[in-house]
Amino acid sequence: MSAYNFGPNHPMSPKRLDLTARLARELGIFDLPQVTVTESYVAADDQLAIVHTRDYIAAVRHVGEDPTRSDPSRGLGTEDDPAFAGMHEASARLAGGSLLAAEAILGGEVLRAVNFGGGMHHAFPGKASGFCIYNDTALAITKLLASGVSKVAYIDIDAHHGDGTERIFWDDPRVLTISLHESGMTLFPGTGFANDIGGPNALGSAVNVAVPAGTSDAGWLRAFHAVVPQLVEAFGPEVIVSQHGCDSHRDDELTHLNTSVDGQREAALSIAALAEKVCGGRWLATGGGGYDLYSAVPRIWSHLMAIVAGKPVPLRTAVPEAWRTYVAEKYGHVAPLLMGDDADTWWRSWEVGYNPSDALDRTVMATRKSVFPLYGLDPWFD
Repeated sequence: MSAYNFGPNHPMSPKRLDLTARLARELGIFDLPQVTVTESYVAADDQLAIVHTRDYIAAVRHVGEDPTRSDPSRGLGTEDDPAFAGMHEASARLAGGSLLAAEAILGGEVLRAVNFGGGMHHAFPGKASGFCIYNDTALAITKLLASGVSKVAYIDIDAHHGDGTERIFWDDPRVLTISLHESGMTLFPGTGFANDIGGPNALGSAVNVAVPAGTSDAGWLRAFHAVVPQLVEAFGPEVIVSQHGCDSHRDDELTHLNTSVDGQREAALSIAALAEKVCGGRWLATGGGGYDLYSAVPRIWSHLMAIVAGKPVPLRTAVPEAWRTYVAEKYGHVAPLLMGDDADTWWRSWEVGYNPSDALDRTVMATRKSVFPLYGLDPWFD
């Protein structure tokens, strides 16, 4: 999985996968009796072509065979997505992980699955974007639909708008895409506003909550709980697919949000509870963005895996000393002592009231007004 490597100076470093897997192992998550760790596979062209164009797949392969080539019209060999040897195989392996997770859920082998190497939500059918080559979340959703699942809810809590996944299902009423992200006024890709609600055949199928820069746990969780549970319950999916990019963390240098490990863990617990309530526990979780490599990312995704396994790790759990030593000796960084940030994750329920002078509340209300009536929900009170 760590072959997905844009180079030593690129933010999307494979170190985050190495460090996450090592931390989860040291915490004993991989040894839980209900957990199976399964090797991914390189998705075949025919599988990728369910979402991506054949020309684009060929272009990825072409550039990966010789990284001196570039194809800027398809987003390949750019500053965001530099060409690297084996680009196709590495990208298709990340995609294979999410396809494998979908297959396991479809086969009844598991109710829940995680591919923390996935979450490549910026990739479009014919173009790479934002560090993403193949859109594994869209591939997994398409696999679920093609195998008889009638409706899928996609919940994206990455700091960046999940534009590629949203666009792929823009006019498909079987897929509800919800993206909670920093406003495009201050962050790439500059899209995903309250009035972006889906195509003519699927109005209300796209939901965007574009929170202001600087939003912390209290506002971020308030926005999540004011929009996500109500719409997912009204939509009634058979499976939830989620994207857990953790670049909204306060120490992430690519965004302007201020959430904590604790807040991200709280959101994952809420999605787990929603999956239990709405779709019998069927839940496929992926990773995504996240560039605080030695602290936030490994802890947040280890929490995610533990939650999916049904054995959440308490926030006051000590970070294993063996892992801290590895981080220091291998990378020269001081790792955190605890699995949490000791943050206050209290959030004010929407039922308490709407404050029109608050920028976050105005954002949330704009989303609720745009979408809630399409589901028979009252934007002021539901």
